[in-house]
Amino acid sequence: MTIAESAALYTEQLKNITPEQQIDRCLNDLNAGKAKLQKMSISDRIKLVQRCLDDMIAVAKEWELAGCDAKGLQPGTELGSEEIQTGPLATSRYLRLLMQSLADIEKHGTPQLPGEMVTGPDGHLRVQVVPTRGLYDSIAFQGFKAHVWQQKGVTKENITSHMAEYYRNGRKDTGIAIVLGAGNVSSIAPVDAFGKIFHEGKTVLLKMNPVNEYLGPIFEKAFRSLIEANLLRIVYGGADVGTYALQHQLVDEAHITGSILSHDTIVWGPPGPDRDRRKAENRPLLTKTITSELGNVSPWIVVPGPYTDKELWFQARNLASSIANNASFNCVATKVVITWKGWSQRQKFVELVNKALHEIPPRKAYYPGAKDRWEKFTHDKPSGCPAGTLPWRMVPDVDPKSESIHFVEENFVCVFVETAIEAANEIDFMSKATQFANDDLRGTLGCTIMIHPAIRKRPDGEAAFQRALADLRYGSIGVNYWSALSYAMMSPPWGGYPGADLKDPVSGIGFVHNTYLFDKPLKTVIAGPLTQPLKPLWFAGNKAAYKVSQKVVDLYHRPSPFKLPGLLISALGG
Repeated sequence: MTIAESAALYTEQLKNITPEQQIDRCLNDLNAGKAKLQKMSISDRIKLVQRCLDDMIAVAKEWELAGCDAKGLQPGTELGSEEIQTGPLATSRYLRLLMQSLADIEKHGTPQLPGEMVTGPDGHLRVQVVPTRGLYDSIAFQGFKAHVWQQKGVTKENITSHMAEYYRNGRKDTGIAIVLGAGNVSSIAPVDAFGKIFHEGKTVLLKMNPVNEYLGPIFEKAFRSLIEANLLRIVYGGADVGTYALQHQLVDEAHITGSILSHDTIVWGPPGPDRDRRKAENRPLLTKTITSELGNVSPWIVVPGPYTDKELWFQARNLASSIANNASFNCVATKVVITWKGWSQRQKFVELVNKALHEIPPRKAYYPGAKDRWEKFTHDKPSGCPAGTLPWRMVPDVDPKSESIHFVEENFVCVFVETAIEAANEIDFMSKATQFANDDLRGTLGCTIMIHPAIRKRPDGEAAFQRALADLRYGSIGVNYWSALSYAMMSPPWGGYPGADLKDPVSGIGFVHNTYLFDKPLKTVIAGPLTQPLKPLWFAGNKAAYKVSQKVVDLYHRPSPFKLPGLLISALGG
């Protein structure tokens, strides 16, 4: 049976019955699939993941075109390449890394780590996860390293006893999970589902978000092997469908990607006295295990230093790309740029960021409610851009001591602010910027720090920088690059800083991705050079992005050193 025939049969079977009957039928299938998953050998799991990768590659073009059509992007262009990067590319990287870890578990009992392990000044073990093995990261991401900081108690000696818990515990039946897919970046929903299946041993009911449910039929084809094995089912519909599934007796847990408003409505009910009373009495409506990823008012901390014009311009484009990516409909899009009030280059940097944004065409505001949110956060009406799009907008010099809405509510639209902090010097600034990011901004998902190497070469500068890294309460920290790179790398865990609960989930509970299957991650720090000779793939305006993105997908599908020369030649055109 072909991919298309298999998907058509699956879809046909769900026709002519109510959404509730569909869910009942899907959950009964998934309940039967639990026993099969429990008995499945690791070798067979690897084969299943390989089939997912092969079938996904077969529909990758359809996936790309569907995303471009929905988001108003021209296929085959640098902007259109985003739908490759955030869809098939990210997913293929995850599946390839997952296969490596499963092969390691089969041979060694635990994933084999690719790099160094060091204990930092704060006592936390830092485990290198980028560059990874087998995907030529040391060439494709030259100069980048990512370390996953472990929670206290995890050491070099016992690290393997804090990895791959499901496999260490004998691959027991762990139930059925419902994954409420995100409506923005297309790799989120399938990768979250894979994590539940292959990391935790759960069968998965994936409910597509209405914003991007057009991807569901493509996922049915791409991941038909999981559907055929009764490990995955995909359903559609609005809040009523989600509520029925969440409350179903066969569902054991839920994973939610979205806003904190959606999370609280699901867990505690609609806003009002009843919700307040339930929170006060700790009586959630949903009593199942819940994990989540809920967004962030994402800071970009600019540590003052002796930047050249070239370095400032590179970093301005770097920051602008974090705003423009996916039209700023990202849970970790930069929202607050934190500068030092006494920095002599502050105004120049702000102007360069605006210049970089001015060079990026406005994007279709495809996410529901975007225009209203834009007006709410700018107190203005959008103008000067094509119909259906919204202009990039920086609000400069917002008082850090104010109770600005920009600090406490994620706007999920292409608006961000700059705020300048009083400090005695660079060292004092790092401390105060860290405190501001922790205490005054909502969320714990991702934070970026821009720092000049000259500051780090100073003993007092490096010590202050390490204190800042240790003190920042964020799940992912990017050094000189947008923290979303941690998401794209897939090997680091992705999620809010540990310690949240249902009453105050902040940026969410738990981690996804995490292809080395760490049980107790604290945060990820991913660092790269201040500038690069070649424009990074994800930078806005990279003219080679489309060709390079296609070649990287091919590399991840079938890794080979013979593919690197063509990849590098294409990258030179950026």
